[in-house]
Amino acid sequence: MKSHLKDILEQVRQGQITVDDAVKKLKDFPYQDLGFAKVDHHRELRKGFPEVIYGLGKTNDQIIKIANAILDKGSNLLITKVEESVYTSLKKSLPQLNYNDLAKVAFLKQKEPPGGQGKIVIITAGTSDIPVAEEAFVTCEIFGNTVEKLYDVGVAGLHRLFGEMDKLMTAKVLIIVAGMEGALPSVVAGITNIPIVAVPTSVGYGASLKGLAALLAMLNSCPGGVGVVNIDNGFGAAYLASLINHL
Repeated sequence: MKSHLKDILEQVRQGQITVDDAVKKLKDFPYQDLGFAKVDHHRELRKGFPEVIYGLGKTNDQIIKIANAILDKGSNLLITKVEESVYTSLKKSLPQLNYNDLAKVAFLKQKEPPGGQGKIVIITAGTSDIPVAEEAFVTCEIFGNTVEKLYDVGVAGLHRLFGEMDKLMTAKVLIIVAGMEGALPSVVAGITNIPIVAVPTSVGYGASLKGLAALLAMLNSCPGGVGVVNIDNGFGAAYLASLINHL
């Protein structure tokens, strides 16, 4: 979006287009009104990343129209919370659209985004936490980050974590995804100096309260350096980690 805006201004400066033509090209800045949605094209300039579509609650037609508005501006496309049946329907109109079935995320990269300063390492306590971690992974990648995954290294067998410490310590930011009692972020925070974005998941039995127990445990983490996002919010964790990694 930033380069697109610069191109238009440069064309005016060189006399390749008129001021009126430039105004027409810029009519959708800072947002494009589709009636049912106002697509925030200015967000990429403000935040460094384009608007992301939250798929749940939208019709296929609404998603396609918003997606086309984003793609027409040259931005990358990310759609979260997309069931496979919805993706199959979307792909008929967006044939280049890709899909991560674990994360339930659809995405289309048109350009290489600005790279992050370091590496983001995504860690899960268990295998059942992987879908949330994969949502974080896809988001981190399309936002221009180098990402590494360390899955199933939770507190039920900490020797698995210690066996991966060399990889873990290469990170600028850690995303740690855990359900059950949510202890893993506190453990890692106590033995590293790396910023942690903790993600509670809804994995667990009755008293886990669909992720509330893990959320409260992470919010009450004793070691410093742990930030916590909402339950199952891999996207939100990746967004925050990416902002840190681009500082």
